[in-house]
Amino acid sequence: MSEVTVLCDAGPLMALGKLNRLDLLTDLYTEVQIPRAVYDEVVTQGLARGTPDAFTIRMFWQRKAWPIVNVPEDMLSAYAPQVVLDTGETQVLALAQTLTDPLVLLDDEVARTEARCLGLRLRGTLGIIAQARRRDLLSFDQVELMIREIAIRPDIWISDKLCEQVLASLRQSDV
Repeated sequence: MSEVTVLCDAGPLMALGKLNRLDLLTDLYTEVQIPRAVYDEVVTQGLARGTPDAFTIRMFWQRKAWPIVNVPEDMLSAYAPQVVLDTGETQVLALAQTLTDPLVLLDDEVARTEARCLGLRLRGTLGIIAQARRRDLLSFDQVELMIREIAIRPDIWISDKLCEQVLASLRQSDV
């Protein structure tokens, strides 16, 4: 398990919630932190909209008792992103800059580009699944099924092309 600080944005949280695979976070990381804005977006607003994954994520987070971090206003003021980010992404990246070598979990490509510019280590939903495969937590068949589901689901915004690239890469490393 990873002992680094892991910060998660809404994208991977919602995708894993929709796939009912939040357990991968537990299998891979000792603890995952989310900023208050991410919790509000995913859980509070999700419950108000009636999205089933919001309930799943709330129950998972309560059971794990992982931190929901209030990002101080001065920390947010000190961070001036070069791109337009949503509130959750802004809080994740502002907080990440104050930590020593955190791992940031992001799916949005604009936010990922910003994280790279900031020199942050990052991983997305597909990277989490690939890491679980590399650690033998999932079989290739399980990974393939999950990634194919991601590719066809209209409520998970990860491109078919990227899904196919990751599958091809994992297939090669499995040989």
